[in-house]
Amino acid sequence: MLRIAVLQGAARTNAVAENLAKISSFAEQAAREGTDLLVTPELFATGYAPSLVRHSDGGAVRAALAGIARQHSIALVGSSVEAAGSDLHICASFFDDQGIELTRYRKAHLFGPDEKESFAPGNELPELVPYHGLTIALGICYDIEFPEYARSAARRGADLLCIPTAVPSTGDVGGATLELRYNAERISTMMVPVRALENGVYIAYANHTGPAFTGHSGIASPYGTFLALAADGEQLLTAEVDEEEVRRARGINTYLECVRTDLYPPPG
Repeated sequence: MLRIAVLQGAARTNAVAENLAKISSFAEQAAREGTDLLVTPELFATGYAPSLVRHSDGGAVRAALAGIARQHSIALVGSSVEAAGSDLHICASFFDDQGIELTRYRKAHLFGPDEKESFAPGNELPELVPYHGLTIALGICYDIEFPEYARSAARRGADLLCIPTAVPSTGDVGGATLELRYNAERISTMMVPVRALENGVYIAYANHTGPAFTGHSGIASPYGTFLALAADGEQLLTAEVDEEEVRRARGINTYLECVRTDLYPPPG
């Protein structure tokens, strides 16, 4: 059993100290409420503005995030920039409640021209990390919009996907009628719970808020329901995550067991 929290917050671009202080304040609140793990949005410490923050000091950000986890005795998922030779990556790190970085994941699916011009995609699957009886995998934003990402993690044994996110607001765009319009809020409200249902996993989805972002962070259950769902504005969502519910959900919806792997083999 794990008590998790998702931070939906508003960050300012290149205001690292201010943004880290906000993470620390919410981490303190979450820890006070008995939370074991806090998931924060994509590139929250720097603000999400790929071309403007690509050369930020990711090592210093990760050291600060580790310090916040250690100070408040709470596990923390946070996102930063990682330099690897001549390449720059958007990454997510999972720190335990002592501030030890248990894993780091590089975003595989880059979204839009700004990300693609500023960063290189990661080419490795997320590691599986056992924590408090659950198996956790990291993803970042656009990754969860590809069914292959979640299916691969579930097939390998993940129970909980932690997804730092920054979804830009689109408003209603497209056709002349409501039925033919698109709004990026549907990523949170439709795609995330479907990914949870079809793979029998929990998903902790932490998004930015404010006029430029969709908000609607959430914690989805392996039954495709929301245990918590934000609207707009800064908010801390919490829920209990139980590994037994993963087993029970997969016994009801046996997609992982019944998929025709002879027709649809796993990648690689």
